[in-house]
Amino acid sequence: MTMLEKKHLAGVCGLYCGLCPRYQSKAPSRCLSCHLGEQHSYCSVYRCCVTKRGLFTCADCDEYACERLLRVLGVEEGLDSFISHKPALPNLNRIREVGLETYLEEQRERRLLVEHLLANYNEGRSMSFYCVACALMPPALIRQAIGEMETMLTSKQVDASDLKATAKAMRSSIQGLASQAGIDLKLRKKPKQK
Repeated sequence: MTMLEKKHLAGVCGLYCGLCPRYQSKAPSRCLSCHLGEQHSYCSVYRCCVTKRGLFTCADCDEYACERLLRVLGVEEGLDSFISHKPALPNLNRIREVGLETYLEEQRERRLLVEHLLANYNEGRSMSFYCVACALMPPALIRQAIGEMETMLTSKQVDASDLKATAKAMRSSIQGLASQAGIDLKLRKKPKQK
């Protein structure tokens, strides 16, 4: 992947597009990132940052972190959409600290890990879980889960030909490591009204 392609994976609001289920999808509705296509013209953060101010990410803004960004990311309410918003502000802070290129190199490992999980352990229902895990967990823990899975497959604890079983075992391994590390992998949603 070229630097230009990698640069487009830096979401305007701080989310890393390479870890988004909509980016990783193979469906016709696949999102290529904030900076490619017109699919994000509805986003108030995109309109403010890119259209109005001509910036690449909110990390470049003199008003960072503004009320609009915090509201869209659900910081005050602690809510997520289809992707965890928890890493957005730390990502923007990291861009401000080390620059966009270094940040993107750091995120590359996470993207490669999610792509490995999707290529080898996705029965068609694990994409969002793997994306959230790779966004929230240290890469070393994801690599540990992959290592545990390879051991289970080699020792025939899990049938390699049963994709459903391998996906279930991988999710269980990741969830267990996340729990041990005190990392909550559930998306934060508004409670349903009764």
